[in-house]
Amino acid sequence: MEIVYRATFIFAFLWFVTRVTGRSTLGELSTFQLLLYVTMGDLVQQGVTQQDYSVTSAVLAVGVFSLLTVALSWLNARSRRVRPITTGVPQVIVEDGDPIMATLRSERISIDDLMSAAREEGIERFDDIRIAVLETNGRISFFTHDHAADGAPETPNAG
Repeated sequence: MEIVYRATFIFAFLWFVTRVTGRSTLGELSTFQLLLYVTMGDLVQQGVTQQDYSVTSAVLAVGVFSLLTVALSWLNARSRRVRPITTGVPQVIVEDGDPIMATLRSERISIDDLMSAAREEGIERFDDIRIAVLETNGRISFFTHDHAADGAPETPNAG
């Protein structure tokens, strides 16, 4: 039973660490984050099983992690109050062509990373961005101004 308690504690700790390290910029892991997560896997095994290398302990520890993952998924699907805590909230990072520097700093996104993501979407200038949202999965959604609607309609109305 001690392994169940240890696995539950470590699961909560790993969840906390991944939330603190932040969303992966542009939906990709940095080298540091990748190393952190790979190293955590080995360190967690030792902490959960107390160097117990039995198959039973390994199955029990993995089972607890799996059940907790399923439980969090179930809670996310059922409760709106839990969702912002477990998965985060989308953040507006550009509004009417102006990057929101406070949000970019808190999410640890540089202007260069933001512009790179915009270029990947075919956006040349910040002025073209109506709104940009950092999604909970780390990707950035861009919504641009519709320049076709700024002037006259493309096809004049007959009449």
